[in-house]
Amino acid sequence: MKSTDILVIGAGINGLASALALAEAGLSVRVIDSGPGGQESSWAGAGILSALPPWGYPGAVTDLIDYSLGLWPDWLSQLRQHSPVDPEYRPCGMWILDPADPDAARAWCAAHPEEGTPAAYPATYPAAYNASTPSAFWLPRVAQVRNPRLLAVLRDCAMAAGIDFVADNGLVDWATDPSGTRITAVQTAQARLTARHYVVAAGAWSQTLLGKLAAGMDVRPIRGQIALLSTPPGTLPHIILAGGHYLVPRQDGLVLVGSTLEDCGFDKGTTAEARSELLAFAAQTSPALRDAPCIHHWAGLRPGSPANIPSIGRHPEVENLYLNAGHFRYGVTMAPASAQILTDRILERAPQTDIAPYDWPVKAAPREALLR
Repeated sequence: MKSTDILVIGAGINGLASALALAEAGLSVRVIDSGPGGQESSWAGAGILSALPPWGYPGAVTDLIDYSLGLWPDWLSQLRQHSPVDPEYRPCGMWILDPADPDAARAWCAAHPEEGTPAAYPATYPAAYNASTPSAFWLPRVAQVRNPRLLAVLRDCAMAAGIDFVADNGLVDWATDPSGTRITAVQTAQARLTARHYVVAAGAWSQTLLGKLAAGMDVRPIRGQIALLSTPPGTLPHIILAGGHYLVPRQDGLVLVGSTLEDCGFDKGTTAEARSELLAFAAQTSPALRDAPCIHHWAGLRPGSPANIPSIGRHPEVENLYLNAGHFRYGVTMAPASAQILTDRILERAPQTDIAPYDWPVKAAPREALLR
C-alpha cells in the first residue's frame, strides 16, 4: 500500500469524522480498524446530543459540547449531500426529572433561558412522575440522532471523499525512528503502513493500542448496557432523563432504555441484573412502557477518561502521533468539534476555541470521577 498523509486508527464516529475533516483539508487519508468499523461504542450509544445533565460537568466538557452542538446542523447538512441514509437527527427536547442538584439546575436555566427552564411536568404526559416529581426541567433544544445510521452516513461520505478504508486490519506494533520522536510505520495484521501523521481514534482501546507510547493517558472501558423496547410510534414524544437513566424514543416507536455505568474492563457481556434494572426504570417512568416487549439488550464500552475530558492533540514527545479519544459518554455529541480541533492541530491552524484543555494527556483524576 502506498503511503498517505494521514493514517487514522479506528473507524468509529470520531475516527471517521476526523478522517473526513482531514480529507476536506486536502490531505490523503487511510482509515484502518481491527473489525468492520463503527461496531463498538459508536454503534451502541443512544445518540442524545446533550450532556446528561448540562450543569453536571466541568467547563472543558460543556464548552466542547456547546462548540460541537453549534457545528452539528451544518456538519450534518454537508454529510447528507453524499448519502441517501437518514440519520434521524431530531430536536425532540428532553425532560430532566428530579435532578440530584436542583439548585444547580435552576442556576443553569437562569443563565441559559433559551435552552432550559424549570417547568411543571405535563399532567397529560403518560408517565408516573406526573404527580410525584417535585422538580422538572424542560430543555427544548436537545436533539437526538440514530447512531448506526449516522455511521452509515459517515461511511458513505468517506467513500465519496476517496478515503481508503481497510477493515479487519488491527494494529500490531509501532515503528519509530532511532530518536523515538517520530513514527515511521505501523505494522498491522495485513501490512506495514506508512504516513506523515498517525491518529489514534480507537475509543476504549486507544490506550491499549498505544502501549508504551500511551504517555500518561488514562482512557479505559466503562461498560454501558441498554435495553430496546417496541412501542407504537408517538408513545413518548421526548427524551426523559431521571435518576441517572434515560428513555430515548425513536420515530418508529422503538424506545432505548439506558444505561448502566460499569467499570469492569473489556467485558461487553450483558447481565440479567442490568436488564431488570432498566426495565424497572422504564415501567416506573412511563406506564405506557410497562407491557412493552424488550426486543434487544446490548452493551458497549465507553472510552472513560479523567473528568470526562477527551484528549485531542499531539503526543507530548512523538511529533507525528495524535490522539482523538476519551470522549466517554459524548463521542457522538463532540464529534464535529473534535474533528475540527484535531485538524487545526495537525495543520497548525488558528483554533476556533480554547483547545488547551484537550492537550494530551489530560490530567489524571480519581477512578470514581469516571462514573458519571
